Amino acid sequence: MKRVFLITLGLALLAGPAMAFDRVDERDRFVSLIDGRDLRLGLFGITLQVSPDGTINGSAQGWDVTGTWDWRDGYFCREMDWSGTPISYDCQLVEERGGEKLRFTVNRGEGMGATFNLR
Repeated sequence: MKRVFLITLGLALLAGPAMAFDRVDERDRFVSLIDGRDLRLGLFGITLQVSPDGTINGSAQGWDVTGTWDWRDGYFCREMDWSGTPISYDCQLVEERGGEKLRFTVNRGEGMGATFNLR
């Protein structure tokens, strides 16, 4: 079931709309956007709390997600675990739209992206 979820998520990320986003290249700006808010990707049942202290907690499809993050050279770098399935360390380009959406693009902006609603 996890494999089907990951494949479906990958396909959805490729089909994201092309809308105007602004790059977030400073940690302080990123923290101001996420502090006290959830990152949600409803279609896949993902809700994450990315805390200013460098922790990540939440769930995806009913399974726990945990991890850590830091900010390096203008990128959000994270390592996570999805209910026993490791998600490798990766530095991601972060972009925001209107303070209501965050888009994360893997491999320093060279890979697939996912857009989360901030709630």
